[in-house]
Parts: sequence; structure tokens; C-alpha cells
Amino acid sequence: MQSVKYNIEVDPPEGYSSPGLFATTFDKVVGLARKNSIWPLPFATSCCGIEFMATMGAHYDLGRFGAERLSFSPRQADLLMVMGTIAKKMAPVVQQVYVQMAEPRWVIAVGACASSGGIFDTYSVLQGIDRIVPVDVYVPGCPPRPEQIIDGFMKVQELVGKESIRRRYSKEYIDLLESYGIR
Repeated sequence: MQSVKYNIEVDPPEGYSSPGLFATTFDKVVGLARKNSIWPLPFATSCCGIEFMATMGAHYDLGRFGAERLSFSPRQADLLMVMGTIAKKMAPVVQQVYVQMAEPRWVIAVGACASSGGIFDTYSVLQGIDRIVPVDVYVPGCPPRPEQIIDGFMKVQELVGKESIRRRYSKEYIDLLESYGIR
């Protein structure tokens, strides 16, 4: 049986390079570290959750992208992945989970139900989680394929890698959270 070796290379951030020396900004180093060590918290309620389970399996292996450890504790997670139908009665719970997450934190809405309510245009279904928490990336589909979920995760990695460490303390970000009733 042959062993498989992975050559996973991480591109260095922009900076000055010469033999034996590399210099860059602190923001870029922090962004590189954050984007390759995201701890997702899956909040799955229906069929999108089954597709997410496939992304963690051996065939797709989300761990290759820096998300090896799923966290089921909001205090140890930095990416909330909402997957499936969210009832209006569940909305305060989703928002509470978001608030309990440590900063910096990001959100992915996976599938049509989490993004817009999907086919369930009823009194009891929340018509998109962006009504209760700010969403960074939307993954379309009903349910989305594992490749789409991985693509959404990689989009979050791009955001994380380019985000300034000061953004979370900006007036715009604080105003955004206050517009959702989050302080």
C-alpha cells in the first residue's frame, strides 16, 4: 500500500524579501494565521447539514483548508455556518450563539433556506438569517453540493486573510452590529 504525501504550500503575504530576510506588515501575518486556522461552528437543521457532513468526510475533507476542528461551543468558534431552515422561534437562539462567539467572527449562510427562507415562504420560517445576524458569505443551492460549501469556506478565508485587525473596532462595524440589536 502506497502512502500519500501532501505538499500543502502556503503563499507568503506581500512583503520585502531577500536571502535570509522577509518583512511584511503585522496585519498580513495575522490574516495569514487566521485564514488557515478557522474553527467553524455548524448550526445545521436539515438537508444542508447532511451535505456539510460530506465535506468533513474523506472524499472532500474540509480539514485540508484549515478547518480540521469543528467547534460545538460558540466561545471557541470563529465561523458560524448556518445550514438549513431556521424557524422564527429559533432566531433568538442563532443570534445568541453569534453573540457568544469570540471576535473576530464570521458567518456563512449555507443553502437557500438559510439565505432566503427557501421554498418555505410561511409565517413560521425566517426569510434569511441576515435578518438577525450579519452574513459574510452566501452559499446557494437546495441543498448545495459539498464543492459549493468548500467554495464558500474559501471565500471566507479570502475575507479573513485581507481583513484589517482594526476593522472590528471601527465605527462602521459597531454600527452594523447595533443595527441588528447586538452590542
